[in-house]
Amino acid sequence: MRIVSLLPAATDIVAELGLLDHLVGRTHECDWPAGVAGVPVVTSTGIDQNTLSSREISATVHRGSSLYGLDTALLDDLKPDVILTQDLCDVCAISYRRVTDTVRMMDVGPTVLSLEPSTLDEVLDCLKTVGDTLGVDSTDRIAALHHRVDRIEQQTRDLAHPRVAAIEWLDPVWPAGHWVPEQIAKAGGVPLLAEKGEHTKPITWQAVHDANPDVVLLMPCGFPPERTLRELPAEPLPETWVLDGPSYYNRPGPRVVRGIEVLAHVLHGLGPDPRPGEAHKLAAWI
Repeated sequence: MRIVSLLPAATDIVAELGLLDHLVGRTHECDWPAGVAGVPVVTSTGIDQNTLSSREISATVHRGSSLYGLDTALLDDLKPDVILTQDLCDVCAISYRRVTDTVRMMDVGPTVLSLEPSTLDEVLDCLKTVGDTLGVDSTDRIAALHHRVDRIEQQTRDLAHPRVAAIEWLDPVWPAGHWVPEQIAKAGGVPLLAEKGEHTKPITWQAVHDANPDVVLLMPCGFPPERTLRELPAEPLPETWVLDGPSYYNRPGPRVVRGIEVLAHVLHGLGPDPRPGEAHKLAAWI
């Protein structure tokens, strides 16, 4: 089985299913686990997140600029049996339509599987969808992930639940939706600004203040924590944490469960301290 992943979350799923040896192509953003570093990269981007501000990146996106390039010649040479992609967000990864248009021109047509979860259960169900397609029984892995979520939910059920505002883009301010409100709720918080499964829209910092949060979580999409720390809002905010968005909150893969565990520590001090880089309370690393 030869697999090409055009979605970092799909690469996470392939790893969870124990199939990294079958991964023959990946995106330029697939950075976990470390073993994927040697896998050929079939995508690229013209946007430099290290030099452009959040506002500049947003303006580039909304001008209709092409976000991603796809090396169609390399993709053809890799001769994948399965291509994993998505149709949830054109900003997050190459679109399903772009992939299917490319596949039509290939010598051999691989199976194209589009993953489009918008809730926590749907994220975990993707393991079954991918496992079934790749011929792997995912039952035990899915059960183990649900068990970890249930354990955190039970530990936080009777605790006071702080009001939590999660932000997935800094300028303009964009609240985190889809599965993130559930991550907050499972970790013992009251999610503000977005509902379960919601595709959100930009808001103002005043709207964040008006929601009266006890805790603000900064988890910009695609920004590792050190990048977020270079562009912190000037707004006076309540208790604020910088989280590793790409690893645990932006991508709909199995590591969202680790994100819930990190949030349980952030909100309630439960469990062992997060690993370096997972959670940063302004002004001290945790």
